[in-house]
Amino acid sequence: MTDVQTKAAIGPLDVTRVMAALPHRYPMLLVDRVEKLVPDQSIVAIKAATINEGFFQGHFPGRPIMPGVLIVEALAQAAGVLAVESLGLAGTGKLVYFMSIDGVKFRKPVEPGVLLRLEVSFVQKRARVCKFAGRALIEGELAAECEFTAMIADPPAA
Repeated sequence: MTDVQTKAAIGPLDVTRVMAALPHRYPMLLVDRVEKLVPDQSIVAIKAATINEGFFQGHFPGRPIMPGVLIVEALAQAAGVLAVESLGLAGTGKLVYFMSIDGVKFRKPVEPGVLLRLEVSFVQKRARVCKFAGRALIEGELAAECEFTAMIADPPAA
């Protein structure tokens, strides 16, 4: 394959394909769809924030807002799909673990009923450690941004 072919965008990917790349399941699966994935470069994914999600019931009663840590987790899961697809790890059982989170900024609350657009790109990619830059947007407006590092590893022994 030529370099141009390996970098061709793929998508959209439905939740079944997302679950093939990630070990997460309900209620912790926070990526509903991948709109576009360019291997070795970037991903655009969607999280549909619905009122039925448990965290909205208690965060906060009368003013439901998606917790910031879950926004960052959604970005990390999108990065996990990007890493697994880019490194050809689907079906290997490898996991993508957080190592660090830097420069997190929250700009706009994520409320029920929005489609949260997750944009993540590689900053640095190695065989075992990758660095990413991520942004979460609502209708084109920045809701959150951060950089984070993840390690690709075998799952813990049972």
